[in-house]
Amino acid sequence: MRVAVLQHDPVMRQSIEKVLVRAGHVCAAYEDGFEMSRSLGHSTMDLLVLDWQDARPDGAELLRSVRRVAGEHVPIMFVSSDGSEESMVRALADGADDYLALPLRDAEFRARVMALLRRAYPERISAASCFEVGPYRFDTLRKAVTLHGEPVPLSPTQYRIAALFFSNIDRVMSRDHIFLTVWGRELREFTRTIDSHVSRLRLLLEIESHNGFRLQPVYKSGYRLLRLDMC
Repeated sequence: MRVAVLQHDPVMRQSIEKVLVRAGHVCAAYEDGFEMSRSLGHSTMDLLVLDWQDARPDGAELLRSVRRVAGEHVPIMFVSSDGSEESMVRALADGADDYLALPLRDAEFRARVMALLRRAYPERISAASCFEVGPYRFDTLRKAVTLHGEPVPLSPTQYRIAALFFSNIDRVMSRDHIFLTVWGRELREFTRTIDSHVSRLRLLLEIESHNGFRLQPVYKSGYRLLRLDMC
């Protein structure tokens, strides 16, 4: 999973990154809230770990700002040296998903992160061997997909892209997020590889209105799989 970390204190920022990386996540670290908000405009994150006390702008405004950019689906956790009940209540009331006071306890932090990710992305975190979305059925063990009960021949790369889209319906998937998730490395330069794979995948899986979905390009960002109202 991709996690954005905003902490003004460089020592604490490194500590949080270290715990997350050891848990298998990829981190993007920031010391300025405005910089992070700009980055979220073109880069998809699965979780935001923010600082309430030392944030620029302040915690409440930062929360509203990143919600506008990242959307309501992305879980947001505050990790802060401000452990007052007033700040915790305000953050949670304003829409934060969790609030953890310092000092950081590594095991508790990992557990809270996993709990947030499990609730936000059940298809990606669940140990279940399959999941169904509309007429599509994904077998996560065999890495296979059926459409209306008929198998669709996909390459391993095509399966990973399809599983990413169908486990993040209605959410923008930026090109760098797709590249990291599917190919396992950061996107360093512009490439049409993703666009070619997505175009082919749209045909193979018949991602069209009659199957209840549309794969929409998002300008300067990536793609979004939309679930259509068939009523």
